[in-house]
Amino acid sequence: MKGWRRTFAAAAMMAGLVAAPPAHAGYLGDAGWGTLTVLSNVVYMPVKVVYATLGAVTGGLAYGLTAGDMKTAETVWVTSMGGTYVITPRMLQGEDPVAFSGTLEPEGTDVNTTRGGVEEQPLTDG
Repeated sequence: MKGWRRTFAAAAMMAGLVAAPPAHAGYLGDAGWGTLTVLSNVVYMPVKVVYATLGAVTGGLAYGLTAGDMKTAETVWVTSMGGTYVITPRMLQGEDPVAFSGTLEPEGTDVNTTRGGVEEQPLTDG
């Protein structure tokens, strides 16, 4: 009986392997983009961290020197500490943007109420 089970299991496995379509994953391409991403991050990440750290210190100094003007300090902090810290393969391929510095929202813009230039309206009954 054991012989039949093994034969059946081997035949089922072979049928599955033969019937499966070949995978076209592009391993060499993925490996190339991964390697390029790592090499890019070796340079980019330390530069970004130093820039953000200097921005944090500068924002703190701006806060103190302007007698507690939070808007000035926040402008420095958002610009220097915002943005992209890690480069991804999609960024290198041009599919996603890379933002070295952060951006401030325009005055009077509420991030929670607008998306893509379309203002969201609350749901109402009736």
